[in-house]
Amino acid sequence: GNIFEQTHIVQKKKNNSERVWKSLKKKLSKDAQSQLYQTFLSELPSIENSLLQYIQYALKNDKDITKDFSHHAVLTITQTAKKVYREKHRMEAFVRFQKTADDLYFSIIEPDFNVLPIIAPHFESRYADQRWLIYDAKRKYGIYYDLQQTTEVQLNFNADVAQGNNIASVYTDDEEMYQQLWQQYFKSVNIAARKNTKLHIQHMPRRYWKFLPEKKTGLSFL
Repeated sequence: GNIFEQTHIVQKKKNNSERVWKSLKKKLSKDAQSQLYQTFLSELPSIENSLLQYIQYALKNDKDITKDFSHHAVLTITQTAKKVYREKHRMEAFVRFQKTADDLYFSIIEPDFNVLPIIAPHFESRYADQRWLIYDAKRKYGIYYDLQQTTEVQLNFNADVAQGNNIASVYTDDEEMYQQLWQQYFKSVNIAARKNTKLHIQHMPRRYWKFLPEKKTGLSFL
């Protein structure tokens, strides 16, 4: 940093945060509030500066500022929130559960953004009758659903398991059969005459492949 800069350390105060958020809720629509939260989850470098500028701009204006894209912070928050929202939907589509020995359905992901908090409702609704855990290998934490509620958890894995390798060590005995069935299904719908490599990569980016069962045995559109 610059030797002439002065550092100001801000102590977090819950009451102050709640007061600011309460004021923002009076100024912003539900969608705009969601955009702020999604932008926060992006974890992009210096994104907190844009969030601060957006909040300051919103609080000092009586008009709706959410469409004022001439303001740098408004444009940044809008664009970033869209990226996080797209990543949310990708994760909801690409998560593949694997059954462990104690009947826990387990999945490892590595999203670009910290989307675990906003994908939880989707999986609570879709898999309400089974215990599941989705683990973010990049951020080293997961969300665990116990049939009643979803809580944040931290796990200790060896390097191979945390990167999606050697996960067979926690499989139930019949999980290999399930994966083979999934791979067979994937192969059956992979009709050679209908290959569209570009579209496939667009909808299932390569960075997600290492955690997908259908990619484990070399099955590919390429």
